[in-house]
Amino acid sequence: MKRVIVTYEKLTTDILDLLVEKYPDGYDYEDIISFKNAKGETVKAVQVNTEDTIYLVKISSKLEKKMEDHADDYDDNDDGYDFDNESLPDFDEDNFSE
Repeated sequence: MKRVIVTYEKLTTDILDLLVEKYPDGYDYEDIISFKNAKGETVKAVQVNTEDTIYLVKISSKLEKKMEDHADDYDDNDDGYDFDNESLPDFDEDNFSE
């Protein structure tokens, strides 16, 4: 299996899709992998996999923002209900039980 380290600047849409799918609510501390690179520097990353490749995506505030924006774009393009749409039927409080 191939292993690839990816920075924010080199993210592809496919890798971004994998990130948003695996971490839809963002990643937690437990999801972060720390390792030393060839220069001896500590690198923090999150992992996503395809059938033939393990991607370690370096984390940064820019990555978090890009994931959020991509997830929002994905949500805007889904075929689900749009709850902001004013064409939804009115809610009848009399038929609602608590």
